[in-house]
Amino acid sequence: MSAAILDRIGDYRATLESYSSRLLPLIQWEPTASHNVRVLNETVDFYRFSDATPHAQFLYECVERTVEVDLPTETGFLRSYDDFRRGISQIVDMPERTVSLLFQFLRQNDGILSKRARELEFRKLTAPEVERVQALYADHFGDGRAPNSH
Repeated sequence: MSAAILDRIGDYRATLESYSSRLLPLIQWEPTASHNVRVLNETVDFYRFSDATPHAQFLYECVERTVEVDLPTETGFLRSYDDFRRGISQIVDMPERTVSLLFQFLRQNDGILSKRARELEFRKLTAPEVERVQALYADHFGDGRAPNSH
């Protein structure tokens, strides 16, 4: 859910300030030596009966987005990545860490293994294997771009 909040950080800040900005003029305080504040008047009633409706609405919207958009997107990505990993194992035998590195290179370069990566990290891959790997990536991540979640 943090992505839903971070994507709307301005709304989150405004929601928090919607109550505190009305309340601040009513609170008497002074700074302390430890760079904190000391409240000088009684404030318990301000918080006891506060209206948290805007906060609840904002939170609901974030949870709704997380459940309806973010989780299905992440689940789809994980399913595609697992299929990609299995497909790689049918093309060539490589450790999981190397498969992950291969995926990162493909993701960064729109599904194409760069010349540098082919000559250095993946020099043992043959040209036909590179073509199959790139096609496998395209099959699972369509437009050549995978989400930035991993």
